[in-house]
Amino acid sequence: MAFRLPAQLATVPSNGHSHQLAAVPAASSSLSWRRNLVPHLPLFSPSPPSSVSGKCYLRPAVSCNAASAAAANLAPGTPVRPTSVLVVGATGTLGRQVVRRALDEGYEVRCLVRPRPAPADFLRDWGATVVNADLSRPETIPATLVGIHTVIDCATGRPEEPIKTVDWEGKVALIQCAKAMGVQKYVFYSIHNCDKHPEVPLMEIKYCTEKFLKDSGLPHITIRLCGFMQGLIGQYAVPILEEKSVWGTDAPTRIAYMDTQDIARLTFIALRNDQIIGKLLTFAGPRAWTTQEVIALCERLAGQDANVTTVPVSVLRFTRQLTRFFEWTNDVADRLAFSEVLSSDTVFSVPMAETYSLLGVDQKEIGSLEKYLQDYFTNILKKLKDLKAQSKQTDIYF
Repeated sequence: MAFRLPAQLATVPSNGHSHQLAAVPAASSSLSWRRNLVPHLPLFSPSPPSSVSGKCYLRPAVSCNAASAAAANLAPGTPVRPTSVLVVGATGTLGRQVVRRALDEGYEVRCLVRPRPAPADFLRDWGATVVNADLSRPETIPATLVGIHTVIDCATGRPEEPIKTVDWEGKVALIQCAKAMGVQKYVFYSIHNCDKHPEVPLMEIKYCTEKFLKDSGLPHITIRLCGFMQGLIGQYAVPILEEKSVWGTDAPTRIAYMDTQDIARLTFIALRNDQIIGKLLTFAGPRAWTTQEVIALCERLAGQDANVTTVPVSVLRFTRQLTRFFEWTNDVADRLAFSEVLSSDTVFSVPMAETYSLLGVDQKEIGSLEKYLQDYFTNILKKLKDLKAQSKQTDIYF
């Protein structure tokens, strides 16, 4: 018999420079980011050439003009504490762990959050400051950066949005504003092997953003990620417990999933090491897993079989080509392209020994997928057992 997990059980909670306000972005202009993007254009070039040969053509999404300074000015020489951090994308899977880690380590955390019907009260409850802004509206960005030393960029666009709106135009605007306002460090999360898949819009944008950030002159750290363990809960664990279909492919892709808590911890270790500024790091979990291996692990821990629906990679390719025929389905096709790469014969993993040595981290401190899922299923099954016991105690008939 199938049962539905109570909503509260679907996931297990996780345990001196000065600024001078120099510029704010003006209205967004047109840009091109597909396959002919050039990394060496001036950051604030008012009108870059319309066609340039090279790999990355970066037409800035915004222009900064000192004459249009915001009303709220900081006096020259106002000190900015090195512990002041702005987390962009703070409500996401990774962003919330970055916020928790920063607060635990004594940072003063400000979270950039889009205006939303349901406020991000949990961030305030933790002790962070929440400010409303939207990367798709560049004019809202400068005020969030006042008094900020370090920006940690965890943001990505929503599934229903065009990929370039937030992940390209919004990021260019954010980087330009951070540069203009004297932000001292910028952390950007990217995707492993994004430079090897220009056919996938999201990966191409991530790679071009890496280059734009590097050329901006901002002190930065770029961190490429392979996959989150947390994403496997909704994708495999919950459907198996509820006896619903689990979707997979017939491709032998291997992904080295990492716990977002470990990603957040390693991020702050890297931030405190000035020798890492300007470097490109890749974070990967201890082992790369295929979809079939993850499903088998969940089946064993849940004590029940999964109802697996396998989608051939050829179907993904056909669907992607079909959606390209219609303008209104272009964004669907872009996301299917990413799914197709994940469903190919690819390994999303890297050796981590050198990175652990650089960060001074013991590999044994990094959580494994087996331990993560075991903890999840142990907690969920215990709570389900308790709920069942309580329900029997209240089944009294008169």
